[in-house]
Amino acid sequence: MSIIEARQLSKSFQQAVKDSGLKGAMKHLVAPKYIDKIAVKPLDLTIEAGESVAYVGPNGAGKSTTIKMLTGILVPSSGTVTVNGINPHKKRMENAQQIGAVFGQRTQLWWDIPIIESFSLLKDIYQIPDLTYKSNLDQFVEMLGMNEFIHLSARKLSLGQRMRADLAASLLHNPPILYLDEPTIGLDISVKQKIREFIKKINQEQRTTVMLTTHDLGDIEDLCQRLIIIDHGCIIYDGSLEQVKRHFAKERRIFFQMASPGPQLFTEITAASGLKLDVLSEMEFSISFDRYHFTASDVVSRVMKHGEVLDFRMEESSIEEVIKAVYDGNLDLNQTM
Repeated sequence: MSIIEARQLSKSFQQAVKDSGLKGAMKHLVAPKYIDKIAVKPLDLTIEAGESVAYVGPNGAGKSTTIKMLTGILVPSSGTVTVNGINPHKKRMENAQQIGAVFGQRTQLWWDIPIIESFSLLKDIYQIPDLTYKSNLDQFVEMLGMNEFIHLSARKLSLGQRMRADLAASLLHNPPILYLDEPTIGLDISVKQKIREFIKKINQEQRTTVMLTTHDLGDIEDLCQRLIIIDHGCIIYDGSLEQVKRHFAKERRIFFQMASPGPQLFTEITAASGLKLDVLSEMEFSISFDRYHFTASDVVSRVMKHGEVLDFRMEESSIEEVIKAVYDGNLDLNQTM
């Protein structure tokens, strides 16, 4: 069942064109000029209930604009959108009842009152039943480790503490949909992991639909099975994370540790077409290769002919390399698929 459905959804803005200085400002006041800026071109998007989807792209690609249309903050320039059967900008109150949102640069907590009081206010705003509120609060406090700061005001929290509190606040009313915009930005490794585990648990156990925008590829690999890439306002890829890796993450790398130096091996590998040698020391090196031209067995066999292998490990190309290639304009996913 589709919980989010958009058809030919688009958004454009008018941008003022001004000359610099006071003269330019006065000229614009008398004879204003504007240009149309297309943030999101007509796109189709369907997300099923219980999915965890990464919605990624370069800065300015249209990610946040799309999320704002789905949350009802922005009115689309054209097209249609429904979120759990509701038009989000026409029925903003009803839509707000069924969504949670965490924006890494903003907070929904009241700045000068304790976190627990912010939660209590949200309970009244969303009309959360007492038993549901207590059950969720107890669960979130334990899972996110909030005991140590729940009685502090938001202004006294570190970034990691505030993000955990914001995540809990967004889910107190059991929304079926959770929007996350850079939820782990600027956080240390331990806090990131705690937040990722929490989101994964909510998605798997409560079937909460998660839509994530992030530049942290670790978030994507930990939390999402589906990847949507948007660039210049257009969706250029929509499919599984594994499919992207299988089709485009072609390079593998094997690291070797030898019992003795291997100058002859280095010469042979350097001369071989399709193999790339990176010498780390006399007895440690790596060989990179295209998984569709060579097998790992081929590469290991070549090395073992030249001496005793003490240890080796294989490193697969990451999704980060594929997405970076798309961002840099070096890979057209639509043409390659």
